[in-house]
Amino acid sequence: MSRLLLVRHGVTDFNDARRFMGHSDMGMSDTGYRQVERLRDRLMGERIDAVYSSDLRRALDTAETIFAGREVEIVACPELRECYYGSCEGLTFQEISSNYPDVAEKCINFNLGLEFPEGEGFGEFIERTSRFLDRLDRHADSDTILIVSHNGALKVLVLRLLGIEMEHWWQLRIDTASLSIVETYPRGAILSMLNDTSHLADTV
Repeated sequence: MSRLLLVRHGVTDFNDARRFMGHSDMGMSDTGYRQVERLRDRLMGERIDAVYSSDLRRALDTAETIFAGREVEIVACPELRECYYGSCEGLTFQEISSNYPDVAEKCINFNLGLEFPEGEGFGEFIERTSRFLDRLDRHADSDTILIVSHNGALKVLVLRLLGIEMEHWWQLRIDTASLSIVETYPRGAILSMLNDTSHLADTV
């Protein structure tokens, strides 16, 4: 059995303002660092054999904060980036509704044919993120692997691992600095924890 610890990066100013961040390479806010420090303390006793992270700063900073002082290499993976929102990056949903009403409609009704202007189509994003799973084939069945990524990408990984259709992507919730756990077996995968944020109690 491989044990996958799936972590979303700590909160950023864009998250607080509810802006589409995508590939915009911003770091965490002070609150985000406090969130990740809580998660670091929670994972202190875990034996972790490998760490993979999106190569965007908010994710890499999360991984580096969690593993400060540990002898574990953090492997940066472009496949684990959030969806690229193109012209919609930095906009709120209200602004997207005004400027790109067709995009907003497909977001509301979650259409897999969604394409962001000058950005990624949702199908491209799913395919790109799914390629990350090939990296897991090189690990022993007994390994515990930490994966630090983003809301959208983590949803894709969970659904792919569980063999659930992408039409259900919108039904998952992955909060900042949350921990989800998937255990993989030859027969398939088991979701043993989803979006746990109990370590963030009273974090502001």
